[in-house]
Parts: sequence; structure tokens; C-alpha cells
Amino acid sequence: MKTKTLAPPADRRGRAALRAVHWLPALVWSGTAPGLSGCTPVEDNLTGFSGAPTAATMTTTESSSSSATTPGAAEDSGSATGTAPTGASTEPTTSGADTLDTGSAEPSTGDPACAQGTVVCEGETAKVCDGLGGFASEEACPTACAPGFGCSECSPGASQCDGQVAKQCKGDGSGYEETVCDEVQDVSCDPDLGTCVGPCAPGNLGTSYIGCEYYPVVTANQVDQAFTFAVVVSNVSDEDADITITRGGASVLDIVVTKKSVEVIPLPWVTELKVGFVSQRVADGAYRLRSTRPVTVYQYSPLEYTKDGEFSYSNDASLLMPTNVWGKDTFVVGRNSLDSLGGMYAVIARADDTTVEVTPSATGQFIQPGSEIAEDGTGVVVLNEGDVLQVLSKAAGGMPDISDITGTRVVSDKPVQIIGGHMCTYVPYDVLACDHLEESNLPLQNLDKVYLVSTPLVKALDQAPEPKARIVRMVATADATTLTYDPPQPGAPAALAKAGDNAEFSTSADFKITASAKIVVSEYFLGQEAGGDAGDPSMTIAVPIEQYRDNYSFHAPVNYESNFVNVLAPTAAKISLDGQPVGGYASIGATGYSVARVQLANNVDGDHFITGDQPFGVQVYGYGQYTSYWYPAGLDLKLIPQ
Repeated sequence: MKTKTLAPPADRRGRAALRAVHWLPALVWSGTAPGLSGCTPVEDNLTGFSGAPTAATMTTTESSSSSATTPGAAEDSGSATGTAPTGASTEPTTSGADTLDTGSAEPSTGDPACAQGTVVCEGETAKVCDGLGGFASEEACPTACAPGFGCSECSPGASQCDGQVAKQCKGDGSGYEETVCDEVQDVSCDPDLGTCVGPCAPGNLGTSYIGCEYYPVVTANQVDQAFTFAVVVSNVSDEDADITITRGGASVLDIVVTKKSVEVIPLPWVTELKVGFVSQRVADGAYRLRSTRPVTVYQYSPLEYTKDGEFSYSNDASLLMPTNVWGKDTFVVGRNSLDSLGGMYAVIARADDTTVEVTPSATGQFIQPGSEIAEDGTGVVVLNEGDVLQVLSKAAGGMPDISDITGTRVVSDKPVQIIGGHMCTYVPYDVLACDHLEESNLPLQNLDKVYLVSTPLVKALDQAPEPKARIVRMVATADATTLTYDPPQPGAPAALAKAGDNAEFSTSADFKITASAKIVVSEYFLGQEAGGDAGDPSMTIAVPIEQYRDNYSFHAPVNYESNFVNVLAPTAAKISLDGQPVGGYASIGATGYSVARVQLANNVDGDHFITGDQPFGVQVYGYGQYTSYWYPAGLDLKLIPQ
């Protein structure tokens, strides 16, 4: 076993400081000998000076040796220059100015003494500063010393391999953080570096929608089980990817997705999650998908909108997020209950003993109870790797129903994935027909205050595409959140009073939303009877402008009647889709951004590539009869401060 240990920090004591220093009226010191011996003050050439010194009239320097002249003294335009003669008096003469009281200390080097009680390390010796330039105590550490903490279990930053486990010492030296170098993902532990290596090693993945480990999950959906739940894996790398899918301890599938290609992979429905009408924890309810090369993954619930002459009527799809960007704090977004059909959110764990606490919003307090989730929407649940907690709302009355899981806050002690949506609902509540909703919800750490949203196109059979209104919803993550719009939107909400509150409006406009605090923004297709003679409700999450990228690889299923992208880009940007320039932009207010709505060709595999010379956003959507899907093409998942 080889260990890589960081060098101990330099001694932070500094030399002893002057015990008492009075201000000097523009003196430059020069001379030889330690301390103040051989130093003669040179008086400022300004006359009539009085008062405290300024940066222009006071300079102190340190000689690099006992015989050197003070560096830079001749360059100080505010002072006389010169060198004290040998044997000059060691008592400084200041012509009536205040004098320097040296006491018995050495001259200051400009380095302050470390604060009293500060722990510094010299090798593996911990020393406690006395605040005067010395040490009050010291201790020889049997193992290691952590600066600021003292004797420790290991040296902060030290790393080593323990078989296929990479161990890195914590910053306080209290122990090691362990990372399993997963051989299934072609990742190994390099004994010389003490870290995981390989294309799918955590240090090589970055923070985006492209990754190597995902957890597809079935969510509540009224669709007939004759239709197919499926994941689509798009291999964005230049090498073949070996895909391994498991559920719990059982192997489900192994398949190779060749470089720059896509594979549609059907998976069995998980019945307990698909048809459940109560909140419940399902052990090993999620699939685990691992790859040897970075890929993107989408799930379709179900894949087809028509099969054997029958319509599915209840479809949607989600862009899945890789496990390396999961979060611990998420505000859920879904939809109101519809009679006995509930809104839902699913929480998926990637590690054993993950504690999840849920706190409902004002509208999220009407829940079908079960598995430690109370009727009022509160609860604490412990999940193991691959477990799924699915929470469903119940009817509470009103039109639309006042019961809505949106705004519920999910906090966990380990990263989780959250998918929000609905079993099957109308959008709006009084327009046919019912359709399934689902989409990955972004953690609080990835949300922001500024978003662009744009109206979609819809295409009826044998008709040209035309715009269709949709509903835009905003969810607050902080109290007293204000909202503004560019261009202004009549009837749009101006504020959200409490964290977890949401408000929405129907619109066919393109605009920018700016909030005073982080918000969630979701959008919903209207039912087919609202116009367009195609589609039905589906749901997407708007992407913060800060998370835009300059390239995307995405998938659009070829078995839908029509597929589109909305490209949201800086007005001067040059964007290419599948090698062809994107045109037909319409400006969005005074934002400096424009939107292009482009119908996609149903190419052989449904994979598309879009690139630009500036970061931009992309939403992907498509229609069949009485069904549709909608999701972001991708995004970065940078940490954005509050």
C-alpha cells in the first residue's frame, strides 16, 4: 500500500513582533545590525508636518542581511534618502517627533504573530500559539498533525488505496473519506495516486447530465402494462460503453452501446410503484444502471404512444441525473390531485442508511399515508441503496383541488434523486384529457434566480406547426420572494409569500423570469382539447441560464408523430443542430436572448447533437395522439450559491 501525504504547512509563527510601536512621521529606516542597531531615521522632507502618518509618508522595510541598505529607500518620493553612517547612534533622532519604543523585542518583519490558541504543525508536532510570537505548549503526535486541529488520525489530504477503495484524509484529520472504485464502471484505484482512475472516475466526470451511474425508476402511472417502460442510453463518448443494469442483488441486463450511438432498453414495470395508491417505501424499487463510459440516460413511461392499434393515453419522459450530481435538499414540483388520482414524488437512495425527512408545503398536507409518511405529509424514512419512497397526494376538495405536493421540501443526510409528477391529470383541471407527468427535480444547490421560458409548437396531422399556450409555474425556496418578467406578463404573479408556495399562469409568450431568491420553474403542456389536435399534458423543468451549456447530445424518440426543440440562445450566438445552422429566431423582450423553434427530423436512431459558440438552453418535446413528452436536452449542474 502506497500513501501520498501532503507536505506539512510552513511555520505560521513569524518572528517576534515589536511590543510597542508608535507612529512615525514619514521615516524610512536603513542600516545594519540586528534589531535597531545601526539604524538612523531619515526625516521627511515635508515641512510643517503634523498629525498621523499616511501611506505616502510612512514606510518600514526589512534588511535582507546585516549589511544591506534598505531596499527601495531611494525610490520613496515622499522621503529623503540615504544610509546611516557606520557607528551612528542607535537612539533614533526624530526632531521632536514621537519616538520608537523598542522594548526588548526583535524588529517586526510584517508577519503577525499567530493568534493565541491557534494550532500549527511542525512535522508531526502540534504547537499552540501564545499570541506573542511563541508557543504556549507543544505535543508530539503519534500519527499525524492537522493544522488548526492538532494531533489527528491522518494527515489532511493524504490519500491511499485499500484494494478498490480510495481513502482520502479529511481536512480535520479525523479520519478517511472512502470512495469505492467501481470495477463495473471500469474504474480502479491507482496505488501511486491513492485515487480512483478511469473515464468514469468521480474526478473525471465533472458536473453535468452526462455520467456513468443512474437509477431509473417506475412512477405511478395509469397506463396499461402492455405498453413498455424503457430507458434510452445515448453513448456520447468515442469508445463503446458496457452497460450493466441490476435491481437489488439481481442482474437484469448487460449490453454494449457502441460509440456515438443510442440503445433503447425495455425494463419490466415495478408493479408496486406503478399502480400504488398509497405512499410507500419499496425496497430495491429502482434499477441501477452503470456504464464504463460517460452516457446520457432518459426514461420513458411508457415508450410508445400507440401499440397494436391501441393508444397509451398516459405518457411522459424524464431526463435522468447521474448519481455524482444528486443533492440533499430539494423542493418538489408536481401537480394537483385529480379525484382519486394523486400527484406524486419519488425519492431514490444511492447509499444504505439514508435518512430522508419530508416537510410539506401549505398545499402538500393532504397525503395518502404509508411507510412513515403521515396523512399531513410529514415523515422521516430511512432508505437503503436502490430503495424508493413514493409519496402520493389525495383529494382535498376544490376546483382545481387544493391538494398539491408541489413545494414539499425533501432533506436527506446523503444524496438522493427526486422525480416529481402525477399519476394522470388534466392541465388545466377542466380540459381533457388525463395524462401522466414526470420529471427529475433539481436540488436547491443547482437552482438559480433567472430563467428563460418559451412557448412550444404543436403540429396536428398534415398541418403546419403552430404555437400553443402552456402553463408556467414558479415555486419559492425562500419567504417573501418577488418575481419580475421581461417582457412584462399581464396577470403573472408578482410575489410568493412563503418558501414552498407556488403560483402559475397560462401563457403563449416567451419571457425571462427574475426572482429575488432561488426558485423552481416548471412548465406544462395543455390537454389536447385546448387546441392543436395533438398531445396532452406533460411536464418539464426550466433550466437556469447559469446552467446552460455550449453543446448537447440528446434523444428524441422516432415513434412519435412529431418532435421539436426550443433553442434559447444569446441573440448573437451561432448554433448548429446536427451540423446545420439554426435560424428563425425571435427576440425575447430586452433580454439579449432569442428563441428558435425547430422541428426535428425523425432520423434513424433519434440521437441529435447541437453546439454553439456561447452557452444556450434546449427543451425537447414531442407529440402523438392524446399523448406527449417534454424534458430539457441537458444542463450543467454547477453549485450556485444562495
